[in-house]
Amino acid sequence: MNRLGMIVDLSHVSSATMRDTLEVSEAPVIFSHSSAYDLCNSSRNVPNDILESVAKNGGLVMVNFYSRFLSCSDNATVQDAVAHINHIKRVAGIDHVGLGAGYDGINFTPKGLEDVSTYPTLFAELLGVGWTMDDLEKLAGGNFLRVMREVEKVRDNKKLAKVRPFEDQPDFKSEDPYNCTSR
Repeated sequence: MNRLGMIVDLSHVSSATMRDTLEVSEAPVIFSHSSAYDLCNSSRNVPNDILESVAKNGGLVMVNFYSRFLSCSDNATVQDAVAHINHIKRVAGIDHVGLGAGYDGINFTPKGLEDVSTYPTLFAELLGVGWTMDDLEKLAGGNFLRVMREVEKVRDNKKLAKVRPFEDQPDFKSEDPYNCTSR
């Protein structure tokens, strides 16, 4: 995926897969719609050790606004979302947090964050706890644009180095009993 310039999204994978992927990916990875495990122990949310690895990788955790991922119940508030955003910022850093609300696939939203028209409320809350306009620009999309540029840079470097697909490497031996890779 790094060679092709694809962004690796880890939002629906196990913690073991998160760790394995972060060990091998040369390009930044994302969690397109996850929150902080320390605040709500959903398997979708990201544990602190992985938040730290995401920061080292240059990746991004985009906070999901599904109430069950914020408060572990059907009821959540803007303050619950702010708590997750601030937790990720505190553990991984401002360059590694974004918004991945998930409005198109969730049926319980935080009170006060029912849709994107309520983002000014969220941003006002964040400004009230010390965020700067530069911080908000990163949160609102700047960090995601940075990740996209870095993923493309890794792809371009691999292309310049003439890195071939794994299965085209001279020492590749297929473990596939049906020999699907030769079709």
